Amino acid sequence: MVSDRSLEVLRVIVQDYVASREPVGSKSIVERHSFGVSAATIRNDMAALEEEELIAAPHTSSGRVPTDKGYRLFVDHLSDVRPLTPAQRQAIEAFLGQSVDLDDVLARTVRLLSQLTSQVALVQYPSVARSRIRHIELVTLAPRRLLCVLITDTGAVEQRVVELSTDLSDEVVAEIRGAINGAAAGLSLLDATARLRELPDALTERTREHVEPVAKALIDQIAANRQEKLVMAGTANLVRTEHDFTGSVYPVLEAIEEQVTLLKLFGEMATDQHGVAVSIGRENAAFGLAETSVLSSGYTASGSDVARLGVLGPLRMDYSNNMAAVRAVARYLSRLLGE
Repeated sequence: MVSDRSLEVLRVIVQDYVASREPVGSKSIVERHSFGVSAATIRNDMAALEEEELIAAPHTSSGRVPTDKGYRLFVDHLSDVRPLTPAQRQAIEAFLGQSVDLDDVLARTVRLLSQLTSQVALVQYPSVARSRIRHIELVTLAPRRLLCVLITDTGAVEQRVVELSTDLSDEVVAEIRGAINGAAAGLSLLDATARLRELPDALTERTREHVEPVAKALIDQIAANRQEKLVMAGTANLVRTEHDFTGSVYPVLEAIEEQVTLLKLFGEMATDQHGVAVSIGRENAAFGLAETSVLSSGYTASGSDVARLGVLGPLRMDYSNNMAAVRAVARYLSRLLGE
């Protein structure tokens, strides 16, 4: 256990190191912060922090830098997650409010979050476990070619071209559209798949010939839609901060390409009192990300389970600002998708 003053010393070491990337010494702490004690006393506090492995001395400097254990204690005692400025909140609403569909809003979300935090931004597609089909539209592209558009109540839109063996009139396309929507509209994706498999057998032979390829295409679309996936932006930010990583940043770049790994990490992170989950350093070792911190928060879309968004970057990051940005964007995204 460290004293309250030692915790405060740790706090300013983290803040100063994040701001300057220069190891922090007792003299600079006394000069820059109002502790009301001597440099010798601060050195004693720093010795206690070092004994607890909360700070360490780089071999090139007499100053100290936080360890991942120190960052963890700093985050756990962080009480001042600064709210975003009115300008930042307005920027979120203006930028995301221009989205035209789910794919667009998630692409905009990661671009915005990357800009707000200068980190890699990640957003998980809403889970479709409880999604329902809102409507299926068929658009004639050519006499034997249809565009099949699947729309869910979460705002997801999936399109697929279906090739047919015979020419179709507008009347036949309308008949297929009616049969397909009558079978699947309003159902969950799982139930809709079962109904679409059964549908051709319930139709006349003439209608079955036309409906069967469309139903098969829809079943394939639903299967693709149910796969969990991530959208990512800002990987260039890792390269800009590569001096914060030991050796090369490329192992980190390789690790974040594995979406299954990142989704598993998201799933294991526990949200704190600020509404944000933070996983730091060695806590990410099993995922090949031992030199990174990951911050995430949950958001919801209509008809879906909680999905997560967040940022990933080096241990040396502005935790307070980044946690505020992740929380604010998650809340706005929930509000936007709920509408």
